[in-house]
This record gives sequence, C-alpha cells and structure tokens, in this order.
Amino acid sequence: MRVLSADDVAAALPMEAAIAGMRRAFAAFSSGRVEMPPGARLVVPGRHGEGSAAPVHVHNPEGEALGFRLTTLYPENSARGLPITQGAVLLVDPATGTPEALVEAGALTAIRTGATSAVATDLLARRSARRLTIFGTGVQARTQVAAVCHVREIESVRVYGRDSSSTRAFVTEMAGRGRIPRDIQVAKTPAEAVARADIICTATTSSTPVFADRDLRDGVHINGIGSYSPLTAEIPHRTLARSLLVVDSRASALAEAGDLIQAIAQGAITPDHIRAELGDLVLGRAEGRTSPDQVTVFKSVGLAVQDAVAASIALKNARAGEIGRECRWP
Repeated sequence: MRVLSADDVAAALPMEAAIAGMRRAFAAFSSGRVEMPPGARLVVPGRHGEGSAAPVHVHNPEGEALGFRLTTLYPENSARGLPITQGAVLLVDPATGTPEALVEAGALTAIRTGATSAVATDLLARRSARRLTIFGTGVQARTQVAAVCHVREIESVRVYGRDSSSTRAFVTEMAGRGRIPRDIQVAKTPAEAVARADIICTATTSSTPVFADRDLRDGVHINGIGSYSPLTAEIPHRTLARSLLVVDSRASALAEAGDLIQAIAQGAITPDHIRAELGDLVLGRAEGRTSPDQVTVFKSVGLAVQDAVAASIALKNARAGEIGRECRWP
C-alpha cells in the first residue's frame, strides 16, 4: 500500500490532470456510473468533535475506483494550532478488496475542489472573462485561483479576507505563481472586490452572504464552494434568484447547501430553480450560459466521487514517479 502525504499529493496531482479527472468524475456521476451510498457520521462524546465515512465506487470506461473518505471535524482545533478538518482517502482494489493507498485528504480536497470550479468556470463563464475575485485566503482559496487560471486567461485578481495579515500573505505567495498573474491586489471592501469581477470564487465559512447582489456586474460567473451546511451561506438570495444555477448534485445541494436551503425557506427560489448538475453540462445534456449578460452560479458541497477519482490519478502518478512511501500490506 502506498501512503501519500499532503506534499506527495501536491506533487502527484497536477492541476491539469485534476481538471480532466473532474470532468470524467461528474460525467460518470450524472450518467449513473457511480455508487455513492449515504455516509456515516459519529459525534465523539465530550470531545466537541465528529467523524464521518463516505464510500464510493466509480465504474468508468477509463477505469474503476473504489474508495472510502474518512474525515474528522474538531472546531476547537484552531486554538490548538491544528486543522479543524483532517482526514484521508483509502483506495481499494475493486477486483480484490486489497487496500492500495492511503491519501491525505486536505490537499486532495483542495486540489479537486479547485479543479471542479475550473470545469464549471470553463462551461459557464464568458470566454472573455479576465478579472477574478476570491473571497477567503485559506488553502481552498489558493487552489481556486490556480485552477481558474488554467481555463481562462486571467489578467488580474482581487482578494478579500477578514484577516489582513493572512490576506497580505496570500498576495505574496500567489502573485505570479504558475499561470496566476502578478496583478493581485487586496480589496478593502466586498463591494470593491466584486465591482469589476468577471468571475468570483467564494471560499469561506461565512454564515451570511459575503457580497451584495447590487454590486455585481452583469454576466458574472460565481463559484460557491465554502458553504457546506444549512447554517452557512455565501451567496445572496437575490443573486441565486436571478441566476442560471448549476450544482454538483441536486440531492446533496438541497440537503447541505445553506445558500440554497435558506433561499428556498425564504421563498426566493424553489428546488426547480436548479438548472442542471455539472455532469449534465459536461455531457452536453443541458445548456449553460445563454447570453453574455446572464449571471451564472455553480454551487458545490463536494462529493465522494471527486475524492475517488482524484486519489486514483494521484496514485497512478505516484507509482510512476516513485512519490510517497510504499508499505507492506497486510
């Protein structure tokens, strides 16, 4: 069995390969070639933490994948200097059931989530889009910027974060890195951040919208990836109501995405407002943007199929490049 650390994942899962993999993953999901039963969740008594496990089987023409995502959530870890969310993806040989790899989930999730936003951006944003805005300055925000710059010729980036030191560090680290432009500037207000944006990525854990609908330009595309529970929401109700709305999974979005759940509860939209799943766009079963002035939104809560496909790509590359550590199993 091969063990891949966060650094190993970064080396074995380049963004271009991750983007191609996410196209395949969502095509498989919307084609009914993915078995993804409900996961299990366990609250740890007296520890203010919880754990979850999510199994998935992908039977794609490009190859099978069988995996189990194991995740813990401990909100008080921030005070300990530890990640709030930690975990791993266990890959298993579909033919024999033998464990093949244990892959660090933090780096994997960040890369595959960025890659998924890149797929959505490629299918929904205007071809002329050149200005990107990112809300958030964490690991997810970094991969969102890197990924979008693979599918559009981004000329400038604006970043808005609540912590000024983290925001400055983000600019220093990301400016001019790979395909990312050197022109990265800090926005002083949310209104300033979105005023000229062609593409917006929200990667926060905010419980209220991070920008106002009135400040958006016509024709903007938004990737909402931070909200992951009914109590969190990054996108205004009015923006959702006037947008062409695409999700990763209808069932998951309606059960987990606070942006949608709260907008439906307030009567701003109905479940039928969801135009399509991302896989439907990849397969050409549904139409995306229909006019240059249309506002488009992709809302993602994350699916186990993304982890299995991304981990499989990383494992293949790790074996070829002798990345990670091989352990005898059993």
